[in-house]
Amino acid sequence: MLDTPDAVMAALRDNDARPYGRTRTVTAEELVDAAEQFDDTGVRSMALLELMEAYEYDGERSKSPVVFARILRLWDTDPDGFGDWARQQVFWRFKWVADALKDTPDVPLAAIRRWHTELRDRYRTAGHDLQPYYAQRYHLAAQTGLDTQDAYELWAARPRSELSDCHACETRARARHFLAAGDDARALEVLAPVLDGRSGCEQEPYLSQATALLAQLRQGRLDEARSGHLSGYRYARGKASMLHAVGLHIEFCALSGNEPRGLELLAENRDLFAVTGEPASRLDFLTGVEVLAAQLARAGHGGLTVSGPAGTGWTVDTLLAHVRTEADALAARFDTRNGTDAVGARRRARLAVEPLLAEPLALGVRAAAAPELSTAPATVPAPRRAVEPEPEDFTALVLRARELELLGHPDADRLWKRIAERAEAAGFVHPESAELGGPERLRAELAEQRAHEAIQRDAYAEGKAGLLAAAELFEQAGLPGPALMVRTRTLIADLDESGADSGEEQGGKRADWVALDAALARAEELRAEGELTDDDYLIVLQTRAYAAHHDLVEAPSEPSPEVAERFEAVVGAYRQAAVRLGSERRAATSRQYTADAAARQGRLAEAEAELREVLAQLDAAELPWHTPRVLGLLGQVLLQSHEPGQAVEVFHRALAEAVRWGDDSYPYAPTYMMLGHSCLRTGDLGGAVRALSEAAARYDRKGAEAVEEAAQVRLQLADVLRDTGRAADAVAVLESVLGDASAARLDVRMLAQARLDLARGLGELEEYRDAAEEYLRLADLVADWEEQETHTMVACEATLALAQADRWDAAEAALTRAREAHGKAPQVDQLAATLRELARLAMRAQGAEGLDAALALLAEADAVGEAAEQRGEEYNSWYLRGGSHYERARSLAVAERHEEALAEVERAIPEYRAGGERAESPAAECLRLAALIEGSDLGRTEAAVARLTAGIAHCEEVGLSEAAQVLAELRERFADR
Repeated sequence: MLDTPDAVMAALRDNDARPYGRTRTVTAEELVDAAEQFDDTGVRSMALLELMEAYEYDGERSKSPVVFARILRLWDTDPDGFGDWARQQVFWRFKWVADALKDTPDVPLAAIRRWHTELRDRYRTAGHDLQPYYAQRYHLAAQTGLDTQDAYELWAARPRSELSDCHACETRARARHFLAAGDDARALEVLAPVLDGRSGCEQEPYLSQATALLAQLRQGRLDEARSGHLSGYRYARGKASMLHAVGLHIEFCALSGNEPRGLELLAENRDLFAVTGEPASRLDFLTGVEVLAAQLARAGHGGLTVSGPAGTGWTVDTLLAHVRTEADALAARFDTRNGTDAVGARRRARLAVEPLLAEPLALGVRAAAAPELSTAPATVPAPRRAVEPEPEDFTALVLRARELELLGHPDADRLWKRIAERAEAAGFVHPESAELGGPERLRAELAEQRAHEAIQRDAYAEGKAGLLAAAELFEQAGLPGPALMVRTRTLIADLDESGADSGEEQGGKRADWVALDAALARAEELRAEGELTDDDYLIVLQTRAYAAHHDLVEAPSEPSPEVAERFEAVVGAYRQAAVRLGSERRAATSRQYTADAAARQGRLAEAEAELREVLAQLDAAELPWHTPRVLGLLGQVLLQSHEPGQAVEVFHRALAEAVRWGDDSYPYAPTYMMLGHSCLRTGDLGGAVRALSEAAARYDRKGAEAVEEAAQVRLQLADVLRDTGRAADAVAVLESVLGDASAARLDVRMLAQARLDLARGLGELEEYRDAAEEYLRLADLVADWEEQETHTMVACEATLALAQADRWDAAEAALTRAREAHGKAPQVDQLAATLRELARLAMRAQGAEGLDAALALLAEADAVGEAAEQRGEEYNSWYLRGGSHYERARSLAVAERHEEALAEVERAIPEYRAGGERAESPAAECLRLAALIEGSDLGRTEAAVARLTAGIAHCEEVGLSEAAQVLAELRERFADR
């Protein structure tokens, strides 16, 4: 019942604790009505200020001036009825009103300037500095484009005052001034204190992160842009007060080659299309959406279904037309009001920007929207070399493709695709040419190419069927040699298919050596008859070498002598034939098999030497397009050899060469993953983030068959991000893994690890409620696992997250679950630690009133240890007992039972020291607490100084210099009293 002023004030306090949004705003409106029944200026002013704040952060800023007018009437009639905080807020919110009027195009320019005058006069009368007045004049000038530089200098030259906007917000405004002038470097320099965390507020650094995104792209500061997007968007997502920032993040996605991610943001923020109370922010949002939609439309995706305003379905084209019409009209309203074209000109400039990167910036997060867009970069990278020219004459085109295929040149694939296009075109007539051969041969060759493409995308059954069809076509064309070669390839076409997909038991498929031996015998016959070319013969031998290598590396344990001997014999025969027939390419391939086998068997030096010789051989033979895979294998060997620095260099070379030669079949994703691991080993965490982000993006392009690989890389990426102190980035990556529908296809243990990492990350960000929800989901996931230790651990961590979220009833339920799991699979140290931490949190939340509950929890922790001792279970007894005494001392000290607290902490010290060297740090902390209680709470400073002197000497003796310094500083404080 809101029938007393105290009841209304209590309700206002409760509402203030709610997150900004519709619920808080509606409640604030109701509380204003409730406050009006009382002739109490304090209550009424507080209710109106709460309502104004709710509007400010719920996308309803245009309503603020009306509310503030009511506040001013109260102020002018009864200023003494305002409390200290409310009195300060009256002057602070003059600025909010100025912003609201400026950002609403229906408010005349003269009215805004009158308000500036009102603000100036009120500040002068109250004795406040006028720096905020000059700031508002600048903000208006920046929008209208009139005398902007003069207004900036008048504002920026004045020192900050008590009523200036917070340092972070003012910093952002200054940076935007330089961005508008085209000086990205200066803008980012100005923003540095906000972006690096030295300055902030409720909405910072998140607004500044959005502001900086495109400048960072233009300046090549891609790591910062990636991080700013990940952490900044997490905060802005779905918030009406961050409408402008969401638009900037969508625009960033469009201009960094991340259109699928942009569409995902559009879907996540669909409700923001309904936010109309901040016209200037709405214009910025709509323009960001238009940048994305226009980019997609230009790329030919106008018919793609996308998210837009509720109530109808949207395609790229219809959404583009809708937002363009509204945004153009809104910009025109501002320009009409301002008497300039500045707003429209800024909008047109944003829309004119082309993508800022040659290739998509890998963000590390999974984007599930519009998978058809993620199969290839949105923009075509600049060519790294001159590509093979395409002959106009069809016969010459086919002959050149065959020639390049003999060399293994990557341009052969492109030429074969062009041949297929021309052959399938209406009206195509096969040329009469002895060199070209008949149409049956060409159909067989094209069928073979299609089969290889299917195998490259892991469609093994389709590829094998295609090869069999091609072999039949070669037979019909009277070409038994190529028919045998292709048919032999079918024997290895599906060897790499996973056991689960192929129906094989662990270890995967084994090669059919009866068929492979028969193929070799037939090859020898055809060769003797002159029906098999040298290269087709070598392909038969390579197929056998591949099969032998497959059987060797896929053996579930040590390969049998038969498998090992076959590998040596088959690969050796392949190499000898390649050397004899003068095929440097095939000889190099045979040596790669040998090197890989050596590396897998731990003969790393031998493998490295072999691969370096292969590289020299390819270089001498002028076959550089074959080096990327050799380099990739060499990088793996160097990584295994604990040479990560060299591995980094080699992986970079492998990737650069693969791109240079346009090798679309190169395994980019695993190479980037291994590059990330190598960078991590060298301590280059930034390089690791870049490489792992790219690896994840590459796996995404492979589609459903690479979901687990992509998720695994993202778990590794999140670990690296967390290690670099970027917990928000890590959480964004993990949320993208778990928030995608493909998460249902993940291995249950990988899914559990992702949830655990996410829950812990959310805890680091102090988002305890969300962390608790993840822990509870995880607890349900692992509840039936045979190893219940995991269930105990998760239930314990969930308990603490719920307590930190102030959900004590739920925390008690989770603790009960932890006790039950502990009964099945004891985790003594973890459960005891949970009980101790829960005691600390209870004292923090309830103060002295929580003492009984805290002591009961600590007694239970001791009982957990005693029960474990009786059962003969191993646990850190010294840490458990010492920790209980220490936490009990802290609890008693909070309850001002200082003598008991001192006795408890003195008991903790010997318990800790029983743990030896590793216990010295917690023992030193106990000594510090004992001295504090003794010197500060009990007033026995001499005894405290003596205790500290002895403790300092002990810490120095055992090498704890930092602890000794802490104790010395405390002793100095007591000595000065």
